[in-house]
Amino acid sequence: MPPGPLGAPLFAVSVKPSGSKFTFANAMYAPMVAGFYRDKDDPGNYLGERVAIERITLLSPSVGYQVTDELAVGLSIGLSYQAIALEMDFRSPNELLGMMRVIDEQICPPFKGQSNIVIDLFLFGFCNAEQGIGPFDSLASLKLNMQHTLSPTYNIGILWEPSDNFAWGAVYQSQSKMNLKGKYLIEYGQGTRDVFNAIGGSPTGQILLAILGLPAYIPPTESGLISMDLVYPAHFQTGIKYKVFSNLQVNFDVGWTDYAKWDSFNINFDRTPSVLRLARLLSPGTTLTSLSLPLGFESPWSVSIGTEYSWNERLKFRAGYEPRRSAIPKDKRSPMVPINDAHLFGAGIGYQFDKDTEIDLTAMFMYSKDSIPANTSCNANCTGLGNVIYNPYAGLDIKTKAEVMIMGIAYRTRW
Repeated sequence: MPPGPLGAPLFAVSVKPSGSKFTFANAMYAPMVAGFYRDKDDPGNYLGERVAIERITLLSPSVGYQVTDELAVGLSIGLSYQAIALEMDFRSPNELLGMMRVIDEQICPPFKGQSNIVIDLFLFGFCNAEQGIGPFDSLASLKLNMQHTLSPTYNIGILWEPSDNFAWGAVYQSQSKMNLKGKYLIEYGQGTRDVFNAIGGSPTGQILLAILGLPAYIPPTESGLISMDLVYPAHFQTGIKYKVFSNLQVNFDVGWTDYAKWDSFNINFDRTPSVLRLARLLSPGTTLTSLSLPLGFESPWSVSIGTEYSWNERLKFRAGYEPRRSAIPKDKRSPMVPINDAHLFGAGIGYQFDKDTEIDLTAMFMYSKDSIPANTSCNANCTGLGNVIYNPYAGLDIKTKAEVMIMGIAYRTRW
């Protein structure tokens, strides 16, 4: 979608036959939606210029059963659409690219425009490149999008409400294994093409590239098909409500999400792009047709508290707070996910027009600020020759900040 505020209409309907203990329902909702845009000159573009991940549950046929006057259980099946899209630039600030920059700036100037057996023997044709490459040059840019059309899950819930003053509930939402498929486009920087094509144009350079398994020619662009196995993580949540006074209710929740399933993203290509030949040489786990992006996520527990104050029989005020723990350990953090440990604040107003109609206004603000000192995260700023996948900010201190605002209106009526 274009940058800016996004509106998303969601709906739900439930039916309870007269005198029955069963309730049947269906809803459309979005359990996972996130994304961001960065400006063209933003330094964060090397870990995402445009990023989007979305999961939209299109159908969720559900059934609830009133076991007793105090106990109810429920089951729903979610049929969801999952998609991921990414656009980002690549650079590799390590010793290898630094050495190539030194050769280009300090050794090559006297030999520019010259080519003979002696120069090629010692410099492998490197100095024949019109434009060199260095540790802070943009080597390439990547665009990819993947999707999984139908991803099923199930939810199981229970609610025990022995009195108007107290209730306990719990829900388990299952994981879902998916195989996302899509397309990719790689656009190589001019310096990258010039250097490798110059080396490949030299007899000794061709021998060197063949020994290292590197391409002798890099085209302007490469494209093809891509796929990735992804697990939508399971989630568990339980909580209680308690009326401290007749007009004041407090809610307390504990939740867990199994993000440890996201240990790495293993991306498979239908062919061998040139970038994988270079990555395979320097990064363990990379093959000629696959790339592994290490994540190392954890499965955190989080707590939250909410309050509801009844001004009168029609009007209610609500407020809540959740100190949300990050699923990303400190040694795996990066600007691609700018939301880590976060503080979430919520507020709302509920108004009952009549016995069958209610309207709720909600507002949420989430704030996250993080610091990643140099050499503390090998997903962002580690130094070293082998840290190719992927440390575009090697040796640099990083600071991230994210602010998220959500507003909503809910209208419910019965007939």
